[in-house]
Amino acid sequence: MTKSLTILGLESSCDDTAAAVLHGHDTGVRILSSVVTSQTDLHAAYGGVVPEIAARAHAERLDFIIELALEEAGISLAEINVIAVTAGPGLIGGVLSGVMVAKGLALGLGKPLIGVNHLAGHALTPRLTDGLAYPYLMLLVSGGHCQFLRVNGPGAFLRHGGTIDDAPGEAFDKIARILGLPQPGGPSVEAEALAGNQVRFALPRPLLDREGCDLSFSGLKTAVLRARDGLVAAHGGLTRQDRADLCAGFQAAIRDVLTEKSRRALKRETGLNGFAVAGGVAANQILRAALEAVAVEGGVPFVAPSPALCTDNAAMIAYAGFEAYRAGHRDGMDMIAHPRWPLDTSHQPLLGAGRKTIRA
Repeated sequence: MTKSLTILGLESSCDDTAAAVLHGHDTGVRILSSVVTSQTDLHAAYGGVVPEIAARAHAERLDFIIELALEEAGISLAEINVIAVTAGPGLIGGVLSGVMVAKGLALGLGKPLIGVNHLAGHALTPRLTDGLAYPYLMLLVSGGHCQFLRVNGPGAFLRHGGTIDDAPGEAFDKIARILGLPQPGGPSVEAEALAGNQVRFALPRPLLDREGCDLSFSGLKTAVLRARDGLVAAHGGLTRQDRADLCAGFQAAIRDVLTEKSRRALKRETGLNGFAVAGGVAANQILRAALEAVAVEGGVPFVAPSPALCTDNAAMIAYAGFEAYRAGHRDGMDMIAHPRWPLDTSHQPLLGAGRKTIRA
């Protein structure tokens, strides 16, 4: 690449509407702005994200968020060189909202368009934040996804395993819901667990008795539900300590599963430049500390982006677009939105237990 690039990134795959401006060149990249607005209040009454509400909110907010990102970056729309947008996987209405806005901007400005896999955005974040060199092992652990990936390049991913049912983020949300805690569930459960006893309840560590790096969390979720129901039946309700102990036990089980599976994934690999974790659940401090210990044990550097860049954001989309552009990738106006879009197409897609759809 002989010149610098200024990239506008857009993200609207779930319930966060985001825009960011990134400046990249041969010697590095710099985030000029990153604006994220949450829809938590819109979905609070429903106990989870309602796709139709999310899509409408994205369509209403994207123009305003783009203006904020440009203003924060101190540049005009005419100074943008490339438009990068999440083209999947995600809630299809939200993804479509972002894709259509990006197409309009690219067409109107006469600028290149890059459709980015949302998972690639997470997987490449350690390069954005820490300049981590290829190859590295990535634990991508977010609200809807959990998988181990060897990252060999901007479009080269090898999956070692992943969840066959609920992702940890989904499980955190569901546990928060059954315990009467606010959404999103991850921060709520983590905060409640601070006062809890993690060994009070004998909760399972699913799939640790099987070889490989696949994960499962639906049984753990069911075990917490049964423990809660047992307390309610015996005592007529939950005390604050009961809730804290259930949260602590659940979080400890997630930690134990992820650390052991990470240990196995690292043992499969050689020549790695690091072990990284990204995705919304990677913001959990207990999990980050445990995963860092696994990296130290395995003799590789550990990289965990700041919590703001672990959760959904457009800076990671802009960066993934930057790498794709440098690799010669371009998309046309026929680019489609993908509800499912696996990173590793050499392996069979992960099938959720009891699900009729394919997980990315």
